[in-house]
Amino acid sequence: MIHKILYKCFERYKNPSLDSYYKFLLESDFWSLEKLEEYQFLKCRDFLSFAYTYSDYYRDLFDECRFSPASMTSLQDLKNIPVLEKSTLLRLNGKIQSKYPFKKLFLSETSGSTGQPMRFYRNEEWVSQHRASIFRGHSWYGLERWDRNGLFWGYNLARNKRWKIRILDYFQNSYRFFSYKEEDLLHFIRHLGKASYLQGYSSMIYEVAKMVNRGEMKKDFSLKMVKGTSEKIYDSYKSEVNTAFGQKLISEYGAAEAGIIAFECPCGSMHINMESVIVEEENGEIIVTNLLSKSFPIIRYKLGDSVILADAKYKCPCGRQHPVLLDVVGRVGSIIYGREHKYPSLTLYYVFKNLLLKFNICLNYQGVQYQKGSLELRLEQPDTGYEPVLRDELKKYFADDLDIKILYSQSIHTYKGKLRDFVSKVNIKE
Repeated sequence: MIHKILYKCFERYKNPSLDSYYKFLLESDFWSLEKLEEYQFLKCRDFLSFAYTYSDYYRDLFDECRFSPASMTSLQDLKNIPVLEKSTLLRLNGKIQSKYPFKKLFLSETSGSTGQPMRFYRNEEWVSQHRASIFRGHSWYGLERWDRNGLFWGYNLARNKRWKIRILDYFQNSYRFFSYKEEDLLHFIRHLGKASYLQGYSSMIYEVAKMVNRGEMKKDFSLKMVKGTSEKIYDSYKSEVNTAFGQKLISEYGAAEAGIIAFECPCGSMHINMESVIVEEENGEIIVTNLLSKSFPIIRYKLGDSVILADAKYKCPCGRQHPVLLDVVGRVGSIIYGREHKYPSLTLYYVFKNLLLKFNICLNYQGVQYQKGSLELRLEQPDTGYEPVLRDELKKYFADDLDIKILYSQSIHTYKGKLRDFVSKVNIKE
């Protein structure tokens, strides 16, 4: 009871609009698709009108492409607005920022794991409704907003920042982990016995699950949900986590600037958060409009991820009508350089996906390229005789254009940031 009281006091002070929006999301959870689309259209039109009025960048852009939010008749009209690149967000940051006099703004910064970090301000309604979207997903697993949780989030924070975070976590009933030494992980596992759910970097949850399954501090858990964020969830993670905690590792997909895009339901479908975002897919790449982002409007933003959407006719057994995101394949843009040709780094995803589907071989991998024409493939698993079929799959995609060195029994998590499945050290000017 004390944690509920503390949480509600904290929420009322920091996120005053969260509770009402959370209740709205519970109400809209099982709306018909038609009602969801009608709500989304009206909210989008109002949001675009706001952006035109208060953002110098969007006023100039809409005038240039002769786009009028008031004249919208359907969401298809969005396609009249040019796609927004991250380079534009960085270069014209101040011009994009809204001039509206919000009562409360929060400074936000992206991780910069795929390049230069970005700083921008989020209004209170954006932050609160973002959190409400997360809590709606948690409610699908019988969780309350104030339930005790273990959290893997934030690497190498300075000591002065840690104390501030610890105070915030106390009011939110979170037990956050800052250090990733093995002895500290064992200490973290002890505290999990009191937690209702575990969340954070997928690769770190996987590492903890391995420790539990090795018998190190193994104990009974009462977790209702184990949620991976910020990183791709590999198939091998799921079995390890389920063995350790008796729960499936589920996925939450989003980004600081793009919002909560999708959340996995108990039936295994990643439902798109239609009340807050609009998702488009062009040439396999996701484009997001964040309907909450009034202080820093995000409109038709090319997030940089390759995704697969379910057929529009697909109906999830859970009964929710929100469209489904089948898979987040990986980052777009990274290049593997052969001697003669170039290949998208996503090629590695298909190689290892084929191994799983054809031969039931499940591997954790990281590709590292130091020079053109060669690739180092680091595998967590030991060599158990699968190299011939692995090389056959690699050859189907790269032929003889790439010398590939395979390393086994590698520790591919550095504990210094997000785990990336491909790292390029090649400096080639196109």
